[in-house]
Amino acid sequence: MESQVRGGTRWKRFAVVMVPSVAATAAIGVALAQGALAASFSVSGQSFKVEAEKLEGWGFSQYGAIDEGYTLKGDKVEHPVAVSAFERAKITNMCQSVVTPTGIPGLEYVTLKLTAGTEGTKVSAKNLYIDVENLEADATFRHIDIGVAAQDASKGPGMAGGEERANPFGFAQQADYAELTGVQQTAWATTAGTFKLSDLKMSLHKGINECY
Repeated sequence: MESQVRGGTRWKRFAVVMVPSVAATAAIGVALAQGALAASFSVSGQSFKVEAEKLEGWGFSQYGAIDEGYTLKGDKVEHPVAVSAFERAKITNMCQSVVTPTGIPGLEYVTLKLTAGTEGTKVSAKNLYIDVENLEADATFRHIDIGVAAQDASKGPGMAGGEERANPFGFAQQADYAELTGVQQTAWATTAGTFKLSDLKMSLHKGINECY
């Protein structure tokens, strides 16, 4: 499943890379009982989809966490996520979509769709955190370390600092550089110190009209 590529490691599907981090999330419940986790990070009751032709990231780390949120009916829920963090990132041909139920007969759903980085100038971000529920992509890493403690991951921007529940002694991985192509992901939250969206277009669509 892996081969050496340009001084790094390539996985055909990034889901393979995420297995250790997501599996490690199962141990978070024990840490919660022991008070070992940071304050919770509250998210909305809707996930969203992101598609991109390419994401390049410098200073990459990934660790398991739990986001807290509420359903659209107000019921409290918890979402195990893999937090992908980048010191710097460049994104080509990005599409983001979120579907909202309206409760209106004949107009049951409305989709908000956002595109950027589509006309030659890439989307750029600094200190980018993506709380991912599911991700598929082709991936190449340079100088990757697997199995470090989350708090000791030094190649990324560090843990999110109290904005989520994550065990500082839990499983993490890091790399100097990550290149993801053919990205399709479902996420609960994205935060960044700086997020520059070139060629930004935003539109509303009747019905379900997601990026993928």
